Amino acid sequence: MTSPRTTLSLVDTDPAELAVDAIVIGVHSQTTDQESGSPAGALLLASGAESIAAAFDGKLTETLALLGATGGPGEVIKLATLGTVTAPVVAAVGLGPEPSGAAPAPETLRRAAGAAVRALAGAARVALALPLPDDADAPAALRAVSEGALLGGYRFAGYKTKPQPARRTPVAEVLVAVPDAADAAAQAEVTRAQAVAGAVRTSRDWVNTAPNELRPPSFADAVATAAREAGLGVEVLDEAALAAGGYGGILAVGQGSEAPPRLVKLTYTPEGGGNGKRVALVGKGITFDTGGISIKPAQGMWEMKSDMAGAAAVGAAMLAVAALKPSVAVTGYLPMAENMPSGTSYRPGDVITMYSGKRVEVLNTDAEGRMILADAIARACEDGADYLFETSTLTGGQVIALGKKIAGVMGTPELCERVRAAGDATGEPAWPMPLPDDVRKGMDSDVADISQVNAAMDRAGHMLQGGVFLREFVTDEVAWAHIDIAGPGYHSGEATGYWTKGGTGVPVRTLLHLVDDVAANG
Repeated sequence: MTSPRTTLSLVDTDPAELAVDAIVIGVHSQTTDQESGSPAGALLLASGAESIAAAFDGKLTETLALLGATGGPGEVIKLATLGTVTAPVVAAVGLGPEPSGAAPAPETLRRAAGAAVRALAGAARVALALPLPDDADAPAALRAVSEGALLGGYRFAGYKTKPQPARRTPVAEVLVAVPDAADAAAQAEVTRAQAVAGAVRTSRDWVNTAPNELRPPSFADAVATAAREAGLGVEVLDEAALAAGGYGGILAVGQGSEAPPRLVKLTYTPEGGGNGKRVALVGKGITFDTGGISIKPAQGMWEMKSDMAGAAAVGAAMLAVAALKPSVAVTGYLPMAENMPSGTSYRPGDVITMYSGKRVEVLNTDAEGRMILADAIARACEDGADYLFETSTLTGGQVIALGKKIAGVMGTPELCERVRAAGDATGEPAWPMPLPDDVRKGMDSDVADISQVNAAMDRAGHMLQGGVFLREFVTDEVAWAHIDIAGPGYHSGEATGYWTKGGTGVPVRTLLHLVDDVAANG
């Protein structure tokens, strides 16, 4: 199911003269008197709004303040223009305090653009006159505004059978005001933003799809079809091929469902071989997770349709890679299974022979993600990779430790730091975590090479247990990073910034930034 798409283009016309349904400007919050703590000045208009302010004879900030505007980040206040400018509505979006000597941070602009476009649903054509610097920060700012606008215009198509009068249509077209719309660098940023945001939206669509419509075979078909259309190499291993290949982890998790498991491999080969480096992306694709025999509580289980967010992110990122054509080889691995309780389910106490040949003692069938990821990681290392980035909604421990917005990162220290930097650059924060020896010792098994979780069922360091387990299947020569997105992969709260309720698309943008980083720096 595909959501309607917002289009984006650049304009260099005076914002006050643009024939649009609404014009978006930025506004900074009031400054505060250090001694009294009371407001020391009026709202401040951000750059880009000069001609709009002139049309209001200098009374724009005063009027916005009367309407309740504070300039707080993400706040959107709408004002009827009554003919003062061409657009019938001015929407002022808060940017927070005015930064000293610099433009607003890219993530501030990304969230502001998303919030404004989302608030203007129902308008067909919207223009953004937000602050864009004319220095070295210009590309990052324009990229952020473009991505925010495109993602703020996302809404899942859904399954409602009757018209919803109160549900306004997302903005169809966004214009971004820039000094020179024909500038090649600016156009390149828009092209990239469209590819990246398109990938994020695709990932969100997959995550938001009802789990009865996206079981492993149909998910594999959807990814394979999109990948072939994008020009990627595609290999799909069905249950027979998985059995013949010895993918014990994927088969064990999938054997409890009537919908058999899959492993999808997507390949991008750069022209001329690129810079010689090879990147592997691995994503967990549990299309629904009941917990299996170790069944989960009913409360909140419906959100387990999002347990394939890692695979959705990797598959969507590969589509963007095909469009952006980086000078580095990239291969995606998407192991897919449905974790169900039945007479054929794998059990606590089972010993599973994995693709790598290692034997794993199963103690908790709800720790299934690491089982399918281990097989995919081993296959990726066997195929050859210099860098391996794996992402998954792996552990509730990630949410307990870092909350719902910050991913946990474990693996090769240098690569974890690159992931952290990429997260900072894209607005998808991630924090490196350790892989202590005592956590590994706690996973020693009496009967197999390793227990799937702590052998005493101790949940201390639960997120770290997942990373320690996965490390066992990475070969020594491969630098790797495990990105746990149990919190950031799915947003169950109200819409905020460029996030809508449901799938977020995290960490598509981080993965693409990392691919660019490897292409540029090796």
